[in-house]
Amino acid sequence: MPLLLVLALLDVICIVHAAKTGRFWPWAYVVLLLPGIGAIAYLLFEVVPAWMGSPEGQRARQRVANTLDPEKKYRKLTDDLTISDTIATRVALAEECLALGKFWEARWNYDNVLGRPLGDEPAYALGKAQAEFGLGQPQEAIATLDQLRKRWPNYQSAEGHLLYARSLEESGRSDEALDEYRALAGYHFGAEARVRWAMLLQRLGRSAEAKTICSAVLTQMRRAPGHVRKSQAEWIAIAERALRA
Repeated sequence: MPLLLVLALLDVICIVHAAKTGRFWPWAYVVLLLPGIGAIAYLLFEVVPAWMGSPEGQRARQRVANTLDPEKKYRKLTDDLTISDTIATRVALAEECLALGKFWEARWNYDNVLGRPLGDEPAYALGKAQAEFGLGQPQEAIATLDQLRKRWPNYQSAEGHLLYARSLEESGRSDEALDEYRALAGYHFGAEARVRWAMLLQRLGRSAEAKTICSAVLTQMRRAPGHVRKSQAEWIAIAERALRA
């Protein structure tokens, strides 16, 4: 496409955008009087700053920062902890350790918090169980979650329930894991619990049941909004492969 045509198209897009966003004066005239240069100025001084300040822009900027320096937040929280060893700071560090796969450190921090007078909270016990599962200690995770349920019988967490089912599966307690996955399927948002249930059935040689579940998952996902299908893309792909197997 000739350069002049590209610049003309860019000018039109900028003028239309300026009109729709209440910036027609003076930007439409700047773009018209300075073809190409005016459009670039409009993008630099109006569109880019507005986008960077939006939630989408901030998330994109955070993703870039995390890609370039994934441990930046971890280092800051570690420094913060040396200055002020509070429950909030230590929990934030533990959560970041989970995200980075530093499971031993995450468990140590959660243990520290749970041992404090004001740190006895179910969410922190769940974090500890997540760290134990990440360390390849599913039996310890089960024990922690059993203690959590005994200590806080009214605490509800789909994330914790899924972790419990996965820990049972990893511990070789397949029948109990199937029961938990079945219970989760009734209320757990998304497709993960049902697809994990189906994959366990498949590994146990119950392929027909597994395919029935995967088929139901795919039917539901086809009817779901686009943003839901996007968020569940990994589990949709696994269900599709299971049906083809």
